[in-house]
Amino acid sequence: MSSIETSGKRLRSWPRQHHAERRLSLRVTLSGVLTLMVSHLFHLRFPLWAVLTAVLLTQLNVGRSLKATTDYLAGTLGGAIFAGVVGALIPHHGPVGLTVVLALALLPVALIAAENPRLSAAPFTAVLVLLAPIITHLGPIASAFERMVEVAVGCVVGLVVSLAVLPSRAYDAALEAAGRMLELIARSLPELFRGLTQGRDEASKPSILQDIDLAYAGIHAIAVECMHERSTYLRSGPDLGPLLRTLGRLRDDLAMIERTAAPSLPETFRLRLAPALHRIDEATAEFLRTSGDALLARAKPGPCRPVEVALDDFVASMAALRQHDLQQAVPADVAERIFALAFALEQLRRNCRDLERRVAEHAESGGLWPRVARK
Repeated sequence: MSSIETSGKRLRSWPRQHHAERRLSLRVTLSGVLTLMVSHLFHLRFPLWAVLTAVLLTQLNVGRSLKATTDYLAGTLGGAIFAGVVGALIPHHGPVGLTVVLALALLPVALIAAENPRLSAAPFTAVLVLLAPIITHLGPIASAFERMVEVAVGCVVGLVVSLAVLPSRAYDAALEAAGRMLELIARSLPELFRGLTQGRDEASKPSILQDIDLAYAGIHAIAVECMHERSTYLRSGPDLGPLLRTLGRLRDDLAMIERTAAPSLPETFRLRLAPALHRIDEATAEFLRTSGDALLARAKPGPCRPVEVALDDFVASMAALRQHDLQQAVPADVAERIFALAFALEQLRRNCRDLERRVAEHAESGGLWPRVARK
């Protein structure tokens, strides 16, 4: 295939792969344009700050926009009011006086912002309120009031655009991230189970769970944004907490299985347990994939019954080993690993059952807006 054909395929697939980014670019553009129009309508002295605020606060999803708006508005109001009061009470004629007042206003505001990152806009606002009068020839109070009006206009327009123009919910993003994590776990299972019968290279051990841990951390970050949607009643539907806890327990199951995979099991156990372990691998991977697809489609999950059947076969194989007293002929550390594996697989059974219930809870869950189909 020529480079031109490859480039053409990439260009044709780009819109499908960057659906969320295209929607965000449209919202950001509309926020900036509409804020400029509203600024002219209200005859704001410097529309620049209102437009910058609207563009800054128009985020990838509504939950993130809500958090950014409340944080920025709180920091701006606090910094503007404090700097306006300091500038009005302390005379600051000349460069020296202005420097002293700026230091007096910035020091406590910067300290508070360092303690609470949500108020990180306060120092920036304090500087604007105290130094803008050099250009606008306004007093500190008038400068603070003008700054608050500019930010309020940008916040309102940016938030309205985020809610009304191709809105993207943090809840949908969280379910999509959960579906991708389940797919990632399903792809990791063959290597983990292969390690039980063939052993694993110690150098490769961190790589499997490392990607899963990163995916899980990403879901947690989106879940925080989803809390803002729930707190403002912008979304109905089940809580994400139980689903996140189930995903965390599945990750722990993989960690337990991984710890039993180096070195490989003795040959007698490999011969007797390998078929059952292979069936568990296949059934669990398929169940996790279908569960991830169900989350993306808001559909009912597939049954976890095949996983339970495969695990029952493993239990039967373990019972046969005990019946032949084979476990008494192995070292204690090997026996300990085998019991740990049996415990991890039993936990996997419970967590797959729980995952089936959690995915069903989110099937066709509603909200303020109709769900946009995933491209």
